[in-house]
Amino acid sequence: MSERAGRPLAVVNSVAPIRICDNGGWTDTWFAGHGQVFNVAVYPYAEVQVKVLRPRDAGGRIVLHAENFGGPYAVHEGPPWGPHPLLEAAIAYMRVPDDLSLDVTIHSEAPAGAGTGTSAAVTVALVGALDVLTPGRLTAHELAAAAQRVETEMLHRQCGIQDQLASAYGGINYIEMFVYPHASVSPIRVPDAAWWELERRLLLVYLGKSHDSSAIHEAVIRSLESAGPDSPAIVDLRRTAPRSRDALSAGDFAELGRAMSESTEAQGRLHPALVGTEARRVIEIAREHGALGWKVNGAGGEGGSLTLLCDEDSARKRALVRAIEQDSPLFRSIPVYLSRHGVRVWRQDV
Repeated sequence: MSERAGRPLAVVNSVAPIRICDNGGWTDTWFAGHGQVFNVAVYPYAEVQVKVLRPRDAGGRIVLHAENFGGPYAVHEGPPWGPHPLLEAAIAYMRVPDDLSLDVTIHSEAPAGAGTGTSAAVTVALVGALDVLTPGRLTAHELAAAAQRVETEMLHRQCGIQDQLASAYGGINYIEMFVYPHASVSPIRVPDAAWWELERRLLLVYLGKSHDSSAIHEAVIRSLESAGPDSPAIVDLRRTAPRSRDALSAGDFAELGRAMSESTEAQGRLHPALVGTEARRVIEIAREHGALGWKVNGAGGEGGSLTLLCDEDSARKRALVRAIEQDSPLFRSIPVYLSRHGVRVWRQDV
């Protein structure tokens, strides 16, 4: 906060988890029509802090600092958008009262472009924080819908619904989209021992560079739009979500691993380039070390990340991490912890 702004009237904090292991991803989109997705919300969180200040004219009413991407700047509250259109559009969508000035700081330890729903988590956290400053309160489902509308309606981006729902609800979820974009969210409740065991077995491997696959994704969307919701690959993807739900509910990690791998294989049938060169290399290493399954996170393409599910042997998991990180300086294991909570927002008056 700049010294000229003075002491804040209040500070609003918000955190929201990212998402991994999205079995059935791609079926939560408009071109799939209806779908099923299983996913897991995890730490590291996206973090938002909003300092509420007295009205100011000099320097802009709302100052945004996306810490991962450079210094602060004054936000123009509407198009044309500036350096961070998603964040700026979310601020415009929430219609902060005119008699307030804000300093907004955003940070995430999760790499951008990793395919883990980080942008959705940031948007959910930001919408949740700004919601405190407006009349009424949005439910978790409404927060997710608002964040998704920012991307699709304000920025006209291709965007499914599962990432925002995972960040809003947290936990492990089975999401059933009965008609785009309307969906039900069923939390998967498991005993603590199963929760802890899943957490111990999961690995998130960052492949060293952000997804750079927009042209591939547009080609896939064009082909799926013409094929319709009963495209064989889409049908195969849908099937992996209830399989994952049932496997975890039964404590069957081998079956969960198979569902993860089959979701990745079905993703590759949408377009071979959706499972990139680096991902295929990590899968090969994981197979050699006895991993039970692997899922290319998010839409896929070159770069991004993979979720791996290891077997019961902790030493073998550590050996797998060493083998992956020694294979390429780009590959990096990112510690994750299952998040029992979705977006959390709290205000402090100072």
